[in-house]
Amino acid sequence: MKPEQIKDHVIEALENVKAQEIRCIDIKDISDFADYMIVASGTSDTHVKALARSASDDLRRLGVIPLNEDGADIGEWVLVDFGDVVLHVMRPEVRAYYDLEKLWDEDVRELVKKHRDASTDQSS
Repeated sequence: MKPEQIKDHVIEALENVKAQEIRCIDIKDISDFADYMIVASGTSDTHVKALARSASDDLRRLGVIPLNEDGADIGEWVLVDFGDVVLHVMRPEVRAYYDLEKLWDEDVRELVKKHRDASTDQSS
């Protein structure tokens, strides 16, 4: 399955279980590990776990097996790695504290691109 299709199925699964503030960040131009990062919030530990489980179960039914799932035992922050798509589901206060979106904002993206360009120029 193509990364765009996985992303769309993950978002649909999250919406079906009432995820809050779903944000999809296209990171393929600056990342070697994934094309998309999806960040969403759940209202409680139980909701966070249910959101991650829903996405994981839906993708498994489509033949996409997660490479890794972490945090489901606690529920404050669950990460599901689908290879080209990485899902982070968190309680709002955990999400605000770590602010992953800020780590991948446009300023950071530009810095990474400049660094890559400079590294490419030096190796030529």
